Amino acid sequence: MTLDFTAIDFETANSSNASACSVGLTRVRDGRVVATAGWLIKPPPGHDRFVDFNIGIHGIRPADVADALGWSAQLDALAAFAGADVLVAHNAGFDMAVLRRACEATGDLCPPFRYLCSVQLARKVYELPSYRLPFVAAEAGFTDFAHHDAVADSLACAHIIIDAARRVGARDLASLADAVGIRVSQIAVADPSDRALAAVA
Repeated sequence: MTLDFTAIDFETANSSNASACSVGLTRVRDGRVVATAGWLIKPPPGHDRFVDFNIGIHGIRPADVADALGWSAQLDALAAFAGADVLVAHNAGFDMAVLRRACEATGDLCPPFRYLCSVQLARKVYELPSYRLPFVAAEAGFTDFAHHDAVADSLACAHIIIDAARRVGARDLASLADAVGIRVSQIAVADPSDRALAAVA
């Protein structure tokens, strides 16, 4: 087994988890970054209002996504990039909720991704005053990135996992999770007939 995974980060237009307006993805193979991707997303109808607070965080405005693909149109591309990988995200509960809620809003079936949270991991591996992404990434040796740019954030998250695995001598995500006492969780489709979604730990 090798250290293979895809790191993911979403930005949202407002407080609704369904309001995905940007995604960043970083693919890691054998402990090395081999590919990144990212794109803007037109949030689903009913969740597409951009609020000043979120704009102030990521700088994405309604005009920026006017010609972007909607959630349904880009979900296949996201799933194709990730493949069968475990997804890793910093505060994964948020990013997995974006996946679930955006799919609920559009009627798409959410892929049953497995996932691991790099915040939980960081709390086990590092002793830091803050476990916000910039602080943890800096401890992992990844500095001076554009925080809240989705691709940059996914890349920072990937470097955290790579560094943590090196520190604990883990050869893959499963052994890394075992070594620090956290779990790889999964998004599960609770009821395929009505596409109800649930998260199970």
